[in-house]
Amino acid sequence: MKYTERLQLETQGITLSPAELSIYLEEEGIIAPEADYNPASNIDKRKIYLAALSILNSVANNPSLMKSYKSDDIMIGDFAESIQNRIDQLERKIRMMASNDTQVSSSTFMLFNGV
Repeated sequence: MKYTERLQLETQGITLSPAELSIYLEEEGIIAPEADYNPASNIDKRKIYLAALSILNSVANNPSLMKSYKSDDIMIGDFAESIQNRIDQLERKIRMMASNDTQVSSSTFMLFNGV
């Protein structure tokens, strides 16, 4: 599996071109997005999650998506709240991950975020 394919798995339902996926991956330090993804590497997993988080933040910055839709008696609402919950979940997962390939899990987290 390639890095771009793994990122598409993480962001299912969000359609991006291969060039756009490559940009998000390159921003996280993956120089060759078409290289093979190593699922055993904590570093690779972390980079994929960070790229997915960037994509979700980009989607969340689109105000036209932040409304409720009604289609044939089906109401699809609270998109903004749902995407924010997913962003928070992904941030929490990234904070709890090991930051290198020698650690099993991270034992530190940010209690306060200075502004």
